[in-house]
Amino acid sequence: MRKIIAHNKQVFIVEDEMPKVKPSYVLIKTMYSVISPGTELSIINNSTDKKVPLGYSAMGQVVECGSGITDVEKGDLVACYGAPYVQHAEYLLVPKTLYTKVPANVEPKEAALAGIGAIAIHALRVAKLQFGETAVVVGQGLLGQMIAKIANAAAYDVITYDLHENRVKMVKENQIRSFSSMEEMEEEIGKTTKNNGADAVLLCIGGKRSPLTHRSLRWIRNKGKVVVVGDVEPDFPRDLMFAKEAELLISRAGGPGRYDKVYEAEAIDYPYGFVRWTEGRNVEEYVRLVSEKRIDVSSFITEEINFADAAGEFEDLLNKKSSTLTKLIRF
Repeated sequence: MRKIIAHNKQVFIVEDEMPKVKPSYVLIKTMYSVISPGTELSIINNSTDKKVPLGYSAMGQVVECGSGITDVEKGDLVACYGAPYVQHAEYLLVPKTLYTKVPANVEPKEAALAGIGAIAIHALRVAKLQFGETAVVVGQGLLGQMIAKIANAAAYDVITYDLHENRVKMVKENQIRSFSSMEEMEEEIGKTTKNNGADAVLLCIGGKRSPLTHRSLRWIRNKGKVVVVGDVEPDFPRDLMFAKEAELLISRAGGPGRYDKVYEAEAIDYPYGFVRWTEGRNVEEYVRLVSEKRIDVSSFITEEINFADAAGEFEDLLNKKSSTLTKLIRF
């Protein structure tokens, strides 16, 4: 079995042992996985003296079910999320808490984005927005655009910002207000909220320290929220936070269960009545949104590459020869 790894800031396709199915797991033959440029470039840049598998969002066909699996059977298509179980690899061994069955009306390429969808959904849950409230999404890479689409589908009042004109144009095609000028965005926030400020700002940006963390506090209302979604340092001035009694929140990946060995490795789900939205249930919710045409992710799945060519694509990203929002790896 072949998979993609990062080692010493380079990307390689390597051979690995074929995973063996075990209780509460399914073995999946991968059809598509999704490149997440921001996350994966960070992993590559931090791969000095270690070998790290890349990838975390994919879909494929079930080839074998372990004991205790009752919701899918051999031949079913499933969407799955969460490293190290989900990688850019030809076969995946995934616990029952991290996949969901793909209905017939969902395209395989759409299903492969389930991990991105789960992260976006969890970020909006962390913001605890109510119907009709104003959400400002800063950074319109893959994750930021997914958040904007889902927030718009939930009838939040969505305003987005990104420096890149082409990304702003993509967002506007979905009838969502988007700006490449910060001054114009700030004017729109004032107009929309009657100068009260947005209910929440979701920061989907990278670069560690950013002046946008400080500035975001100006955009929210009293007792408003700033949610850190991207790889940016939560560096906020106390005076502005104190003046507005602002909430600073961190969104951790796809939801409750992430990094919990009991939930993931042992495949033991949290009780539905106590933890309504786990990472696995967020994956399922993304698939429902696509299945019911609540969101359209077709703009994310326009480019695909063969698995054999994937290492070169990562090299182009590293060398800034590619500014892709995402590409799907076809197996």
